[in-house]
Amino acid sequence: MIPIRVAQRGRGILREFNEAGVLSAADVHVAARLGRLAGEDREPVLFAAALAVRAVRSGSVCLDLTRMRDIGVDTDDEHPDQLDLTELPWPDEETVIDAVRDSPLVCGGPAGPLRPLRLTEPARPGAGPLLYLDRYYRQEQIIRRVLTARASGHPAADPAVVCRELDRLFGPAGDTPDRQRLAAALAATAWTTVVAGGPGTGKTHTIARILALLVAHRAAEPGGAPLRIALAAPTGKAAARLQEAVRDQAGPLGLPELSAATLHRLLGWQRGRTTRFRYHEHNRLPYDVVVVDETSMVSLTMMSRLLSALRPDTRLVLAGDPDQLASVDAGAVLADLVAAPFLGAPDPAFETILAADPGFAGASSRAGTSEVAEALTEPERKRLRGGIVRLTRGRRFGGRIADLAVAVRAGDTDAALELLRSGGDTLELRGPEDIVAVRADIVTTSQRVTAAAVTGDAATALSAFESHRLLCAHRRGPYGVEHWDRTAAEWAASPEHRTGTWYPGQPLLVTANDHEARIYNGDTGVVVSRPDGSLRVALQRGEEPLLIHPTRFPAVVTVFAMTIHRSQGSQYDAVTIVLPEPGSSLLTRELLYTAITRARRHVRILGTEEAIRAAIDRHVLRASGLSLDQTDQFS
Repeated sequence: MIPIRVAQRGRGILREFNEAGVLSAADVHVAARLGRLAGEDREPVLFAAALAVRAVRSGSVCLDLTRMRDIGVDTDDEHPDQLDLTELPWPDEETVIDAVRDSPLVCGGPAGPLRPLRLTEPARPGAGPLLYLDRYYRQEQIIRRVLTARASGHPAADPAVVCRELDRLFGPAGDTPDRQRLAAALAATAWTTVVAGGPGTGKTHTIARILALLVAHRAAEPGGAPLRIALAAPTGKAAARLQEAVRDQAGPLGLPELSAATLHRLLGWQRGRTTRFRYHEHNRLPYDVVVVDETSMVSLTMMSRLLSALRPDTRLVLAGDPDQLASVDAGAVLADLVAAPFLGAPDPAFETILAADPGFAGASSRAGTSEVAEALTEPERKRLRGGIVRLTRGRRFGGRIADLAVAVRAGDTDAALELLRSGGDTLELRGPEDIVAVRADIVTTSQRVTAAAVTGDAATALSAFESHRLLCAHRRGPYGVEHWDRTAAEWAASPEHRTGTWYPGQPLLVTANDHEARIYNGDTGVVVSRPDGSLRVALQRGEEPLLIHPTRFPAVVTVFAMTIHRSQGSQYDAVTIVLPEPGSSLLTRELLYTAITRARRHVRILGTEEAIRAAIDRHVLRASGLSLDQTDQFS
């Protein structure tokens, strides 16, 4: 078990909460340092400051002072939290709030104008005061300000051209609303569009058609210059997948060849410079359209930098699944935007397009905006005003896997357990010690991968490697990747092919980027033989595998199991999900949903019903001002 580090200078409740694992030594040191700088020594204020630092480490943007007790315990991956938090000496909430309101840490004081903490009090009844570290308050305000300004107007759009291109790209309109078609129409008439949806709902398919529509619309303008388009994603792996998906559709859609980059590369990250990025509010990105995929993984900090660097007349398209695991850093911006859109005024051009399209009106014999309400729900129409379209029809998987994902997302524990108990060919629930089936899958997968790799058949080896994946919530301990990686490697052992550092059939996980070599952190691949006896690592890149010499990789590890976080953006024929004990703080609804939706055909869960109940009941609530209704006023 990893010991808790205790801040030697911590006193009173700061030390007690540090020893209990609620606060880390760093949390206590930061709070004490801020207190000394501002001349603040009151224990309730320093406790709130330490919790605000802790909240950011937990993924929240700020601390809701009325929900201090929801802050969990820092646990290692081996031992879930067994501490009863109610036994700790929690201070009275009102006492803390009153002390923070007049603290020099918030208001400034005799020691100087330093205000490292910000306190906001939403006007909405029932919403508690939010305590921010100044940096994250400023970043949230940038996002709020930019999105509010972008929602206040609309780009010029020709409804006739848009309708014509919608028919070309999606075919004639049907009798029911096509949300992909709706997303394209919205992107033509809004500065900011969010395309939200789960795996297999066609987000990248829609992105390609949005771009084709915008390219055609620009071409129809007299003297219109070609659109400057940027594709981006938070990770290299996600950027590569976006680039491949768009390029695969470019020919039939009439798109130019486009490349994708990470957000860091898009913004021009500069090592050792005063300005961390080349592009910022004083040097804007030179693009007409910017598309970001896997937006659920984008942190508050990165989103604020992106929005600062956008020109006001740049269309922005954000795509992602708001129900997936959020960024490992602070913020859940996509989920916040979908929950509380920045509402704009109705756009006459968009309304004209809706009226002219029978699918949007609800039946081919009807048209007119009066019928839109019959085809689209009230929440959907509100989201449309905020530039949000949610794709709901899954095309990659369906049936019982989709039903399970919906039940988990909705928090319907009984429905989820009933689906798992009923068994069948698609879903499977087994106890933590019932490993016969997972062992058989790992051995079979390894044998198929190795057989293809030995003969140099890279495509078949990669396909076999993607047929089954073992996913864990933890890194360490009996439920973690380290344990299961060793166990699976022993099961899959085939000594006749394993000589030296590299061997045919060896499954690899890339842990660092090399953009020039097209190698990205999170890539998975297989070592394969060449006719001359040499070895190459095969990575999936579109229709043809990319073959790279093993020594070209900046950092790589052998992988038989991986964390659920690492699996985001990937799909496998079957997954085995290893759940920890119910008390694990990592066991959440978002984690379980993400794991389930990695599978196309089969989901096996190794765990107890109690663990499943705990996961579905533990809904991640990242505190954020963006998640409040955007009509709220702040002091």
